[in-house]
Amino acid sequence: MPPEAALLFEDWTILRMFPPLRHCWAWRGQQAQVRITGQNARRVLFGTLNVRTGHRVVLRRRWARQGDFQAMLRELRRRYRHRPVWLLLDRASGQEAARSQALAAQLNIELLWLPKKRPELNGMDQLWKELKGKISANRQYRTIDQQADYAENWVLGLRPQEALRKAGILSKNFWLRHL
Repeated sequence: MPPEAALLFEDWTILRMFPPLRHCWAWRGQQAQVRITGQNARRVLFGTLNVRTGHRVVLRRRWARQGDFQAMLRELRRRYRHRPVWLLLDRASGQEAARSQALAAQLNIELLWLPKKRPELNGMDQLWKELKGKISANRQYRTIDQQADYAENWVLGLRPQEALRKAGILSKNFWLRHL
């Protein structure tokens, strides 16, 4: 890998109006109340985390389809201009699609596949996990876009070192530590 290359974890997460229910505080003997509207809109956040710098890119979409992943590839090329981009990602169908792989090759983005069913290897997946616990769990927002705004601001508002720590990249046991 060239030293000037951007090595990025990529992953996406779905935000829904129905909040994920997690443990929470309530008076003893009383069930915690989580108010919901009955509407279950969704937004998808695609995100990348630079393994070396902690820089993040987030792209909001309605779906997690092939065209949405391709929009993320174009956004990464726009952000990283002429630098080589190496993208560590899982094997979602939109990512594995022939058109997505052809676009990545055309944009000079190298796709590096992580093993299936191993979210602990993907640093961006770790940020999404914490985001859902802090931003989404046990609360419903007025609109799905308000929730997406909070989620984007949380991810992008982390200091670079904080993002790397939360993603597990600064751990002495990080699997890419010696790269």
